[in-house]
Amino acid sequence: MEKLDTTDLDILRILQQDSKKTTKEIAEALKLTPSPVYERIRRLEQKGYIKKYVALLDKKLVKKPITAVCMVSLRYHNEGFIDKFDKQIRALSEVQVCYHMAGKVDFFLKINIESLDAYHEFVRTKLSKIENIGVLESYFVLKEIFHTTAYDI
Repeated sequence: MEKLDTTDLDILRILQQDSKKTTKEIAEALKLTPSPVYERIRRLEQKGYIKKYVALLDKKLVKKPITAVCMVSLRYHNEGFIDKFDKQIRALSEVQVCYHMAGKVDFFLKINIESLDAYHEFVRTKLSKIENIGVLESYFVLKEIFHTTAYDI
């Protein structure tokens, strides 16, 4: 990976805060002309520093106010079982985040859902159908203190 200069890092910081900023607006903030800023953004995209642009939605307004964190431990841990879990968990649209962990639990899942009843139904009809789950612990967020998607660069 090539080393990014301060202008590249400044562009990434700006885009992390507001990816709808135009090239012209970014150039003005950095006291540059739009053309080199455009080329830098294009290069950052091509090199994979910028994966994609998304809209962050308000979970309450889209009727998914309950955030559940599931800690999953598998019964068996060979490669085939882990790969199968990976495939099965990706098929569940309710799961927003899945991390394969080191430590007491094997997987960390983040799920936003409309109600505790809906979560119960999700566990009963979908999550429990995944083979090889040994232990499933659920935790519920009482209050989101802060949430960022930005990296400190």
